[in-house]
Amino acid sequence: MNKSKEMVKIAYDALDEKKAEDISIIDISGVTVIADYFLIASGANPNQVQALVDNVQEKLYKAGYECKQVEGYQGATWILLDYLDIVIHVFSREDRRFYDLERIWRDGRQMDIDEIK
Repeated sequence: MNKSKEMVKIAYDALDEKKAEDISIIDISGVTVIADYFLIASGANPNQVQALVDNVQEKLYKAGYECKQVEGYQGATWILLDYLDIVIHVFSREDRRFYDLERIWRDGRQMDIDEIK
């Protein structure tokens, strides 16, 4: 398994463990050089959004991956975690609907976690 896919699997499991809503994986490697994958998930409230992010960071750190940048943690309506190869977006329900990243990145390939594992 390549590094990007391993990171996606770890992050997905960390989000799922904390009951993230509607976890989406988009392969953007053929569309941009920003990253290989986007993970997008939602939380029910700011506390859950932060808990999701905390769990992802902890699991990826334990696996040896360092987050290069975190944006939006205090506001907890859209938190972005940049791991270079993958970018993780954790939204409040409202902000996720408003920004609709899945539509913006529709040129990327929606993936199922089974394709990663």
